[in-house]
Amino acid sequence: TALFGAATELVLCFRSNDAGVERFSLDPSLGEFIHTHTAVKIPPGGGKKIYSCNEGNSCNWDAPILDAVAQFKAEGYSARYVGSMVSDVHRTILYGGIYIYPADKKSAKGKLRVLYEGFPMALIVETAGGIGSTGLFQGKVQRMLDLVPGSIHDRCPVILGSPRDVKLVLSKYEAGN
Repeated sequence: TALFGAATELVLCFRSNDAGVERFSLDPSLGEFIHTHTAVKIPPGGGKKIYSCNEGNSCNWDAPILDAVAQFKAEGYSARYVGSMVSDVHRTILYGGIYIYPADKKSAKGKLRVLYEGFPMALIVETAGGIGSTGLFQGKVQRMLDLVPGSIHDRCPVILGSPRDVKLVLSKYEAGN
């Protein structure tokens, strides 16, 4: 993934050689990316208490997502939502917390594309020590990377982040809410 702003970063995931997640920053004076961080991991214990989701859609969410977000608020989590999956997930990897873009009543299959949004981010998050899930999707709670898309533009719900926070959301589904 590439992130553009005051600084431009390139984040790569090397899964085959256990190198993990690597960060590179663009040096404009050289016109090259410089390797700046190696073996990037989500902070131990889940890191900062941050949840990231578009609460403007909450009236269409299922009960487990509503319950999880209510619990995050009750436990003093900060809400941070840029509206760009790459930016929000990047922050989640660096500082901890969770990114949620659930399916809802209007978009039962979710909005984000499996192959070129869900899978790449889930791979990076999981390699950094996090969890990538769909929540309840196609009748079951499942790991995002276990999906088998039927077409290039298939969509899915997205729940990515620290094990502490993703497990809390998944526990709401297990409880049958």
